[in-house]
Amino acid sequence: MQQHLPESAAMADDARLSTGYYLDLGPLSPYVAGLLARCPSVFDIKPTMVADLDDPVACGLDTDRGGTIEDGALCRGEVIVQKGARIEAGAQVIGPVLICSGSVIGTGALVRDYAVVGPGCRIGFGADITRSLLAGHVFAKHPCFIGDSVIGRRVNFGAFCSTTGLRCDRGPVAEPAIEEITVNLDGHRIGSGQTKFGAVIGDEVALPAGTVLSPGTLIGPGTVLYPHNHIGGFLPAGSRAR
Repeated sequence: MQQHLPESAAMADDARLSTGYYLDLGPLSPYVAGLLARCPSVFDIKPTMVADLDDPVACGLDTDRGGTIEDGALCRGEVIVQKGARIEAGAQVIGPVLICSGSVIGTGALVRDYAVVGPGCRIGFGADITRSLLAGHVFAKHPCFIGDSVIGRRVNFGAFCSTTGLRCDRGPVAEPAIEEITVNLDGHRIGSGQTKFGAVIGDEVALPAGTVLSPGTLIGPGTVLYPHNHIGGFLPAGSRAR
């Protein structure tokens, strides 16, 4: 008799769930490169990142705190600002958080709760970043929300873009969340193992202003998104979505 595996198990080795499908693992900061190398699946990234930030000494994150925190910036908890990074006056950073070299957290930005902002990022007024990895050179310079997500290099968030990490289509929203988020591949529902899972956005994608992503959205690198108010599901690398 043929054994039928659960969909999550049957598709666990699908390349479209691998970290390397979305991010070029070469030109990254040492910590981000090491993090991604330990995460064969995109579902592994957030839990691994959270564990690292809970114990920054064990993973070597405690050795570089040479960045600038301007007078008037509000920082609480474990906030690691690497040399060459800057938190401007009027920004709020609530740890545990890692700000990598060359990144700027601008006035009016909010970065919080297990976020890693990779090198060369620009986070501006009204941007809210939480429980997410920004791999490097991400621009979120306008009001937007990035939560429970993995964002590749050179991704641009237009004004009022938002990831969505929590299902809200089955009655009142529970907090803490209790229902697992799934992703959709070829009509199959694949469990993420997480109750909050926003999006994985590959390298060099630009989100037009006002774009809202459904929970569990996967966008391959080099995808071109035309102005659209709502996107979900899986978009292959190099695709175009209208």
